[in-house]
Amino acid sequence: MSYLVPLSFPVFEGNENLYLQKVMSSGQLATSGEFIRKFESKLAKKVVSHQAVALNSGTSALHLALVLLGVGQGDEVICQSFTFCASANPIVYLGAKPIFVDSEEETWNIDPELLEDAILSRLALGRKPKAIILVHLFGMPAKMNEILEIANKYGIPVLEDAAEAVGSTYQGSYCGTFGTIGIFSFNGNKIVTTGGGGALLTKDAGLIERAKYLSTQAREDLPFYQHLEIGYNYRMNNMAAAIGLAQLEKLDTWIAKRRLINERYRMLLADIPGLSFQTDNEDSKSNYWLTTILIDEQLTGVSNDRLRVVLFKNGIETRFLWKPLHLQPVYKFAPFYGGSTSEKLFLKGLCLPSSVSLTFEDQKLICGLIENELSKVS
Repeated sequence: MSYLVPLSFPVFEGNENLYLQKVMSSGQLATSGEFIRKFESKLAKKVVSHQAVALNSGTSALHLALVLLGVGQGDEVICQSFTFCASANPIVYLGAKPIFVDSEEETWNIDPELLEDAILSRLALGRKPKAIILVHLFGMPAKMNEILEIANKYGIPVLEDAAEAVGSTYQGSYCGTFGTIGIFSFNGNKIVTTGGGGALLTKDAGLIERAKYLSTQAREDLPFYQHLEIGYNYRMNNMAAAIGLAQLEKLDTWIAKRRLINERYRMLLADIPGLSFQTDNEDSKSNYWLTTILIDEQLTGVSNDRLRVVLFKNGIETRFLWKPLHLQPVYKFAPFYGGSTSEKLFLKGLCLPSSVSLTFEDQKLICGLIENELSKVS
Protein backbone atom coordinates (compact mmCIF):
# COMPACT_ATOMS: atom_id res chain seq x y z
CA MET A 1 0.00 0.00 0.00
CA SER A 2 0.98 3.65 -0.29
CA TYR A 3 1.66 5.36 3.04
CA LEU A 4 1.19 9.01 3.88
CA VAL A 5 4.49 8.75 5.76
CA PRO A 6 6.69 5.82 4.64
CA LEU A 7 9.30 4.15 6.84
CA SER A 8 12.38 4.90 4.76
CA PHE A 9 11.89 6.47 1.35
CA PRO A 10 14.68 7.34 -1.11
CA VAL A 11 15.36 10.95 -2.06
CA PHE A 12 16.99 11.93 -5.36
CA GLU A 13 18.10 15.54 -5.32
CA GLY A 14 21.68 15.30 -6.57
CA ASN A 15 23.25 14.19 -9.84
CA GLU A 16 21.15 11.05 -10.36
CA ASN A 17 19.40 12.24 -13.54
CA LEU A 18 22.59 13.68 -15.03
CA TYR A 19 24.55 10.48 -14.47
CA LEU A 20 21.73 8.27 -15.75
CA GLN A 21 21.53 10.28 -18.94
CA LYS A 22 25.27 9.78 -19.42
CA VAL A 23 24.86 6.02 -18.96
CA MET A 24 22.02 5.82 -21.46
CA SER A 25 23.94 7.92 -23.97
CA SER A 26 26.94 5.60 -23.63
CA GLY A 27 24.88 2.49 -24.30
CA GLN A 28 26.75 0.71 -21.47
CA LEU A 29 23.81 -0.29 -19.29
CA ALA A 30 24.94 -3.64 -17.93
CA THR A 31 27.91 -4.81 -15.87
CA SER A 32 30.61 -2.79 -17.56
CA GLY A 33 30.96 0.95 -17.80
CA GLU A 34 32.63 3.94 -16.23
CA PHE A 35 30.13 4.48 -13.40
CA ILE A 36 30.82 1.07 -11.84
CA ARG A 37 34.49 1.99 -11.60
CA LYS A 38 33.68 5.52 -10.38
CA PHE A 39 31.28 4.21 -7.74
CA GLU A 40 33.81 1.68 -6.45
CA SER A 41 36.53 4.33 -6.39
CA LYS A 42 34.31 6.85 -4.55
CA LEU A 43 33.28 4.21 -2.01
CA ALA A 44 36.89 3.15 -1.42
CA LYS A 45 37.97 6.77 -0.91
CA LYS A 46 35.11 7.31 1.52
CA VAL A 47 36.02 4.40 3.80
CA VAL A 48 39.74 5.28 3.30
CA SER A 49 41.33 1.92 4.08
CA HIS A 50 39.58 -0.61 1.82
CA GLN A 51 38.93 -1.43 -1.82
CA ALA A 52 35.36 -2.16 -2.94
CA VAL A 53 33.55 -4.37 -5.42
CA ALA A 54 30.07 -3.20 -6.46
CA LEU A 55 27.51 -6.02 -6.51
CA ASN A 56 23.80 -6.40 -7.20
CA SER A 57 22.67 -6.83 -3.56
CA GLY A 58 23.88 -6.99 0.01
CA THR A 59 22.87 -10.65 0.08
CA SER A 60 25.08 -11.35 -2.95
CA ALA A 61 27.91 -9.62 -1.12
CA LEU A 62 27.42 -11.80 1.96
CA HIS A 63 27.28 -14.98 -0.12
CA LEU A 64 30.38 -14.04 -2.10
CA ALA A 65 32.22 -13.06 1.09
CA LEU A 66 31.56 -16.50 2.58
CA VAL A 67 32.83 -18.11 -0.62
CA LEU A 68 36.01 -16.03 -0.37
CA LEU A 69 36.44 -17.14 3.25
CA GLY A 70 36.29 -20.77 2.13
CA VAL A 71 32.98 -21.68 3.77
CA GLY A 72 31.57 -24.89 2.34
CA GLN A 73 29.54 -28.01 2.93
CA GLY A 74 29.39 -29.03 6.58
CA ASP A 75 31.16 -25.96 7.98
CA GLU A 76 29.76 -23.93 10.87
CA VAL A 77 29.42 -20.15 10.83
CA ILE A 78 28.54 -18.11 13.91
CA CYS A 79 25.91 -15.48 13.17
CA GLN A 80 24.13 -12.80 15.14
CA SER A 81 20.55 -13.96 15.75
CA PHE A 82 18.96 -10.52 15.99
CA THR A 83 19.05 -9.55 12.32
CA PHE A 84 17.32 -9.97 8.96
CA CYS A 85 17.39 -13.45 7.42
CA ALA A 86 19.76 -12.28 4.66
CA SER A 87 22.60 -12.29 7.21
CA ALA A 88 22.27 -16.05 7.65
CA ASN A 89 20.68 -17.42 4.47
CA PRO A 90 23.96 -17.42 2.49
CA ILE A 91 25.44 -19.77 5.08
CA VAL A 92 22.82 -22.32 4.09
CA TYR A 93 23.32 -21.64 0.37
CA LEU A 94 26.80 -23.11 0.82
CA GLY A 95 25.66 -26.18 2.74
CA ALA A 96 27.06 -24.81 5.99
CA LYS A 97 25.31 -24.55 9.36
CA PRO A 98 24.48 -21.31 11.21
CA ILE A 99 25.25 -21.10 14.92
CA PHE A 100 23.19 -18.26 16.38
CA VAL A 101 24.33 -15.95 19.20
CA ASP A 102 22.19 -13.56 21.24
CA SER A 103 22.64 -9.77 21.52
CA GLU A 104 23.76 -7.51 24.34
CA GLU A 105 21.48 -4.76 25.62
CA GLU A 106 23.63 -1.71 24.86
CA THR A 107 24.04 -1.82 21.07
CA TRP A 108 21.56 -4.69 20.43
CA ASN A 109 24.30 -6.44 18.45
CA ILE A 110 26.13 -9.73 19.03
CA ASP A 111 27.18 -10.21 22.66
CA PRO A 112 30.98 -10.69 22.90
CA GLU A 113 30.77 -12.86 26.02
CA LEU A 114 28.19 -15.15 24.46
CA LEU A 115 30.24 -15.19 21.27
CA GLU A 116 33.19 -16.64 23.17
CA ASP A 117 30.90 -19.12 24.93
CA ALA A 118 29.66 -20.30 21.54
CA ILE A 119 33.20 -20.67 20.18
CA LEU A 120 34.36 -22.64 23.20
CA SER A 121 31.30 -24.86 23.02
CA ARG A 122 31.84 -25.65 19.33
CA LEU A 123 35.55 -26.25 19.89
CA ALA A 124 34.69 -28.72 22.67
CA LEU A 125 32.65 -30.61 20.09
CA GLY A 126 35.56 -30.57 17.67
CA ARG A 127 33.81 -28.01 15.46
CA LYS A 128 35.84 -24.84 14.95
CA PRO A 129 33.63 -22.16 13.35
CA LYS A 130 34.77 -21.13 9.89
CA ALA A 131 33.67 -17.48 10.26
CA ILE A 132 31.79 -15.00 12.46
CA ILE A 133 29.04 -12.79 11.00
CA LEU A 134 28.22 -9.73 13.07
CA VAL A 135 25.68 -7.05 12.16
CA HIS A 136 25.59 -3.31 12.88
CA LEU A 137 21.86 -3.27 13.50
CA PHE A 138 19.86 -0.26 12.24
CA GLY A 139 23.21 1.49 11.74
CA MET A 140 24.42 1.05 15.34
CA PRO A 141 28.06 -0.09 15.53
CA ALA A 142 28.71 -3.33 17.39
CA LYS A 143 31.34 -3.68 20.14
CA MET A 144 34.16 -4.17 17.68
CA ASN A 145 37.14 -4.12 20.05
CA GLU A 146 35.79 -6.96 22.16
CA ILE A 147 34.55 -8.96 19.17
CA LEU A 148 37.82 -8.69 17.24
CA GLU A 149 39.85 -9.59 20.31
CA ILE A 150 37.87 -12.81 20.65
CA ALA A 151 37.96 -13.58 16.93
CA ASN A 152 41.73 -13.08 16.80
CA LYS A 153 42.23 -15.15 19.93
CA TYR A 154 40.69 -18.19 18.23
CA GLY A 155 41.83 -17.42 14.68
CA ILE A 156 38.36 -17.01 13.18
CA PRO A 157 37.76 -14.43 10.42
CA VAL A 158 35.05 -11.80 10.90
CA LEU A 159 32.52 -10.97 8.20
CA GLU A 160 31.07 -7.58 8.98
CA ASP A 161 27.46 -7.11 7.87
CA ALA A 162 27.26 -3.33 7.61
CA ALA A 163 24.23 -3.46 5.30
CA GLU A 164 22.40 -0.93 7.47
CA ALA A 165 25.45 1.01 8.62
CA VAL A 166 26.86 2.83 5.58
CA GLY A 167 28.59 5.87 7.03
CA SER A 168 28.38 4.77 10.68
CA THR A 169 31.67 4.95 12.56
CA TYR A 170 33.33 3.19 15.49
CA GLN A 171 36.30 4.94 17.14
CA GLY A 172 36.59 7.12 14.06
CA SER A 173 36.70 4.34 11.45
CA TYR A 174 33.85 3.30 9.19
CA CYS A 175 31.74 0.24 9.88
CA GLY A 176 32.50 -2.41 7.30
CA THR A 177 36.27 -1.89 7.58
CA PHE A 178 37.04 -3.85 10.75
CA GLY A 179 36.58 -7.46 9.68
CA THR A 180 38.43 -9.53 7.11
CA ILE A 181 35.57 -8.63 4.76
CA GLY A 182 32.75 -6.11 5.13
CA ILE A 183 29.57 -5.68 3.13
CA PHE A 184 27.12 -2.85 2.43
CA SER A 185 23.57 -2.81 1.10
CA PHE A 186 22.17 -0.16 -1.22
CA ASN A 187 18.61 -1.45 -1.29
CA GLY A 188 15.76 0.96 -2.02
CA ASN A 189 15.17 1.77 1.66
CA LYS A 190 18.81 2.22 2.74
CA ILE A 191 20.57 5.49 3.55
CA VAL A 192 22.31 5.31 0.15
CA THR A 193 20.41 3.48 -2.59
CA THR A 194 21.14 2.14 -6.05
CA GLY A 195 17.61 0.71 -6.27
CA GLY A 196 19.01 -2.70 -5.46
CA GLY A 197 22.70 -3.22 -4.85
CA GLY A 198 25.52 -3.94 -2.47
CA ALA A 199 29.28 -3.88 -2.09
CA LEU A 200 32.04 -6.06 -0.72
CA LEU A 201 34.99 -4.36 1.01
CA THR A 202 38.40 -5.66 2.03
CA LYS A 203 42.04 -4.57 2.37
CA ASP A 204 43.17 -7.75 0.60
CA ALA A 205 43.81 -6.94 -3.07
CA GLY A 206 43.78 -10.64 -3.90
CA LEU A 207 40.30 -11.05 -2.46
CA ILE A 208 39.13 -7.99 -4.41
CA GLU A 209 40.32 -9.47 -7.70
CA ARG A 210 38.81 -12.84 -6.89
CA ALA A 211 35.49 -11.19 -5.96
CA LYS A 212 35.39 -9.39 -9.32
CA TYR A 213 36.20 -12.64 -11.11
CA LEU A 214 33.59 -14.77 -9.33
CA SER A 215 30.92 -12.06 -9.52
CA THR A 216 31.09 -12.04 -13.34
CA GLN A 217 30.47 -15.79 -13.84
CA ALA A 218 34.18 -16.64 -13.37
CA ARG A 219 34.97 -15.82 -17.00
CA GLU A 220 38.57 -16.39 -18.04
CA ASP A 221 40.43 -13.59 -19.83
CA LEU A 222 40.20 -15.21 -23.25
CA PRO A 223 38.63 -14.25 -26.59
CA PHE A 224 35.94 -16.88 -25.98
CA TYR A 225 33.92 -17.99 -22.97
CA GLN A 226 35.79 -20.42 -20.77
CA HIS A 227 35.11 -21.19 -17.12
CA LEU A 228 37.38 -23.06 -14.72
CA GLU A 229 35.12 -22.43 -11.71
CA ILE A 230 31.46 -21.90 -10.92
CA GLY A 231 30.81 -18.16 -10.79
CA TYR A 232 27.87 -15.89 -10.06
CA ASN A 233 25.95 -13.14 -11.84
CA TYR A 234 26.47 -10.72 -8.95
CA ARG A 235 28.03 -7.60 -10.51
CA MET A 236 26.26 -4.25 -10.15
CA ASN A 237 25.06 -2.74 -13.43
CA ASN A 238 26.20 0.62 -14.74
CA MET A 239 22.80 2.32 -14.28
CA ALA A 240 22.61 1.32 -10.63
CA ALA A 241 26.18 2.49 -10.11
CA ALA A 242 25.33 5.89 -11.63
CA ILE A 243 22.51 6.34 -9.12
CA GLY A 244 24.76 5.09 -6.33
CA LEU A 245 27.53 7.55 -7.19
CA ALA A 246 25.11 10.47 -6.99
CA GLN A 247 23.71 9.14 -3.71
CA LEU A 248 27.16 8.61 -2.24
CA GLU A 249 27.98 12.26 -2.94
CA LYS A 250 25.14 13.12 -0.51
CA LEU A 251 26.00 10.56 2.20
CA ASP A 252 27.21 13.06 4.82
CA THR A 253 24.08 15.15 4.27
CA TRP A 254 21.83 12.09 4.59
CA ILE A 255 23.55 11.03 7.83
CA ALA A 256 23.17 14.52 9.32
CA LYS A 257 19.48 14.52 8.45
CA ARG A 258 18.84 11.05 9.88
CA ARG A 259 20.62 11.97 13.08
CA LEU A 260 18.56 15.17 13.31
CA ILE A 261 15.39 13.10 12.86
CA ASN A 262 16.52 10.88 15.71
CA GLU A 263 17.19 13.90 17.95
CA ARG A 264 13.74 15.30 17.22
CA TYR A 265 12.03 12.03 18.10
CA ARG A 266 13.91 11.99 21.41
CA MET A 267 12.86 15.56 22.14
CA LEU A 268 9.20 14.99 21.22
CA LEU A 269 8.90 11.75 23.21
CA ALA A 270 11.20 12.69 26.10
CA ASP A 271 8.46 13.06 28.71
CA ILE A 272 6.83 9.66 28.15
CA PRO A 273 7.77 7.02 30.76
CA GLY A 274 8.30 3.55 29.34
CA LEU A 275 9.72 4.62 25.97
CA SER A 276 13.44 4.27 25.25
CA PHE A 277 15.72 4.52 22.21
CA GLN A 278 18.63 2.63 20.72
CA THR A 279 21.52 4.93 21.63
CA ASP A 280 25.12 5.23 20.47
CA ASN A 281 27.94 5.80 22.95
CA GLU A 282 31.19 7.79 22.97
CA ASP A 283 32.93 5.16 20.79
CA SER A 284 30.24 5.12 18.12
CA LYS A 285 28.39 7.33 15.73
CA SER A 286 25.35 5.64 14.20
CA ASN A 287 23.95 6.81 10.89
CA TYR A 288 20.53 6.21 12.54
CA TRP A 289 19.30 4.67 9.31
CA LEU A 290 16.14 3.91 11.27
CA THR A 291 15.12 5.45 14.57
CA THR A 292 13.91 2.64 16.82
CA ILE A 293 12.08 2.70 20.14
CA LEU A 294 11.28 0.19 22.85
CA ILE A 295 7.84 0.27 24.45
CA ASP A 296 7.64 -1.12 27.99
CA GLU A 297 4.09 -2.44 28.06
CA GLN A 298 4.09 -2.73 31.86
CA LEU A 299 4.80 0.99 32.22
CA THR A 300 2.79 2.30 29.27
CA GLY A 301 -0.06 -0.19 29.16
CA VAL A 302 0.38 -0.30 25.39
CA SER A 303 2.13 -2.91 23.24
CA ASN A 304 4.32 -2.24 20.23
CA ASP A 305 1.68 -3.88 18.03
CA ARG A 306 -1.05 -1.60 19.35
CA LEU A 307 1.03 1.45 18.44
CA ARG A 308 1.85 -0.07 15.05
CA VAL A 309 -1.86 -0.53 14.27
CA VAL A 310 -2.77 3.01 15.39
CA LEU A 311 -0.06 4.52 13.23
CA PHE A 312 -0.97 2.26 10.30
CA LYS A 313 -4.58 3.44 10.42
CA ASN A 314 -3.30 6.99 10.12
CA GLY A 315 -1.11 6.26 7.10
CA ILE A 316 2.13 5.97 9.07
CA GLU A 317 4.42 3.07 8.16
CA THR A 318 6.31 1.43 11.02
CA ARG A 319 7.93 -1.97 11.41
CA PHE A 320 8.72 -4.39 14.20
CA LEU A 321 12.38 -4.96 15.01
CA TRP A 322 13.80 -8.13 13.48
CA LYS A 323 12.39 -11.38 14.79
CA PRO A 324 15.47 -13.30 16.03
CA LEU A 325 16.62 -15.95 13.60
CA HIS A 326 16.81 -18.65 16.25
CA LEU A 327 13.02 -18.22 16.63
CA GLN A 328 12.35 -18.50 12.91
CA PRO A 329 10.72 -21.82 11.89
CA VAL A 330 13.14 -22.23 9.00
CA TYR A 331 16.06 -22.21 11.46
CA LYS A 332 14.61 -24.39 14.20
CA PHE A 333 17.48 -26.86 13.63
CA ALA A 334 20.23 -24.31 14.42
CA PRO A 335 22.03 -24.12 17.79
CA PHE A 336 21.56 -20.93 19.79
CA TYR A 337 23.75 -19.42 22.52
CA GLY A 338 22.23 -16.82 24.79
CA GLY A 339 19.17 -15.87 26.76
CA SER A 340 16.18 -13.73 25.90
CA THR A 341 17.69 -10.32 25.06
CA SER A 342 16.96 -10.35 21.34
CA GLU A 343 13.52 -11.85 21.92
CA LYS A 344 12.63 -9.07 24.37
CA LEU A 345 13.84 -6.44 21.92
CA PHE A 346 11.63 -7.94 19.23
CA LEU A 347 8.60 -8.00 21.53
CA LYS A 348 9.08 -4.38 22.65
CA GLY A 349 10.51 -2.63 19.62
CA LEU A 350 9.20 -0.51 16.78
CA CYS A 351 10.99 1.23 13.88
CA LEU A 352 9.71 4.75 13.22
CA PRO A 353 9.65 6.63 9.90
CA SER A 354 13.15 7.96 9.24
CA SER A 355 13.33 9.12 5.62
CA VAL A 356 15.59 12.12 5.00
CA SER A 357 12.52 13.83 3.52
CA LEU A 358 10.62 13.47 6.83
CA THR A 359 9.55 16.90 8.09
CA PHE A 360 9.30 18.15 11.65
CA GLU A 361 5.54 18.41 11.10
CA ASP A 362 5.48 14.72 10.13
CA GLN A 363 7.32 13.85 13.31
CA LYS A 364 4.98 15.94 15.47
CA LEU A 365 2.05 14.11 13.88
CA ILE A 366 3.60 10.70 14.58
CA CYS A 367 4.55 11.54 18.16
CA GLY A 368 1.14 13.12 18.78
CA LEU A 369 -0.55 9.87 17.74
CA ILE A 370 1.73 7.92 20.07
CA GLU A 371 1.07 10.28 22.99
CA ASN A 372 -2.67 10.22 22.37
CA GLU A 373 -2.76 6.42 22.40
CA LEU A 374 -0.72 6.20 25.58
CA SER A 375 -2.94 8.79 27.28
CA LYS A 376 -5.92 6.45 26.88
CA VAL A 377 -4.50 4.06 29.47
CA SER A 378 -2.91 6.56 31.88
